[in-house]
Amino acid sequence: MLRSPLPWLVPAALLVVGSLGTNRGSDSYPAVAVCSIAAGAALVLACHRGRAAVLLSGVAVGGYFAAGLENGPMFLALPLALLAASLRHRPRVLLPAGVAAVVLAVTGLVVRAANGDGGPQVFWQSVGVAAMSSVAAFGGWWLVDRGRMRAELAGRAATEERLRMAQDLHDGVGHGLAVIAMQAGVALHVLEKDPTAARRSLEAIRDTSRESLESLRAELARMSGSEAPRRATPGLADLDPLLERVRAGGLAVERRGDPGALEGAADHTAYVVVQESLTNVLRHARATRAAVVLERTDVGLTVIVSDDGVGAAAAVGQDGGMGIAGMRSRVEALGGTLQAGPDATGFRVRAQIPVAR
Repeated sequence: MLRSPLPWLVPAALLVVGSLGTNRGSDSYPAVAVCSIAAGAALVLACHRGRAAVLLSGVAVGGYFAAGLENGPMFLALPLALLAASLRHRPRVLLPAGVAAVVLAVTGLVVRAANGDGGPQVFWQSVGVAAMSSVAAFGGWWLVDRGRMRAELAGRAATEERLRMAQDLHDGVGHGLAVIAMQAGVALHVLEKDPTAARRSLEAIRDTSRESLESLRAELARMSGSEAPRRATPGLADLDPLLERVRAGGLAVERRGDPGALEGAADHTAYVVVQESLTNVLRHARATRAAVVLERTDVGLTVIVSDDGVGAAAAVGQDGGMGIAGMRSRVEALGGTLQAGPDATGFRVRAQIPVAR
């Protein structure tokens, strides 16, 4: 708003009227009119013509005081012009013109004092003009920087929220689609040989698609800002159903270790690491077996997911997406570490998650 000339029309008009009223009856009334109108015009133009307007304001204020005119609102002309200009122009552009304008204004005060008008006060008046001008200019730059910082923080928060939503969709819906694809392949393979197994796969597809649809609906509701019942955040207590879904797709998954009950973000992050790791196994590894190891240590919870697939090829496929990056960001947000890469038998993900005691 203040970066437009329109809001400055009112203070410019008050500046002209106040200066004319302060010097009514003066013999130098034409000089009052010229200097006050020039100062008012400089204030209005300062938004777009920063350096020229500030210099014009300095000339008008200096001429006003040099003409021996009375004190009045003209003391505020230069600070207001610098404030208006600083909202649109950076210091390296405006600072030289601002210094020159202050020198012109102080020179006018000194000339007036030399002519016998207001001599004892000239020092403090000069200090006041310089101080007000400096505060106005730097205050304008501070307001601009503050607004820019708030915009950057808002943009960063929006980016982080979009990333969180993308990770949630990737973790929930992406896992469901990977399981559905695996189950569909199994059903097609055994459709004629073993109708019972095909039926189990189709039932697993039905259940998994329902869960994925619920996850998608909940996330879309959050994106749209509408009120929707929040889904319970899954944790290690939900790990067995997850492993059963993966096993039903033909991947043999072994679970070792029981870390006990966990709470909060650590519990959900451990679940996400297992879920995303097994999703990557289904999508990339071409593995037949996988192992999930959960171990509670003095420093927290260790989660290891390994498989017997094509580790190097899986690493290439996974790095192209956001699976490992999403896991790593979640673990590191809690102060933990995550390592992922091929090993002697296939591919291995190892996460160290701090757990509050």
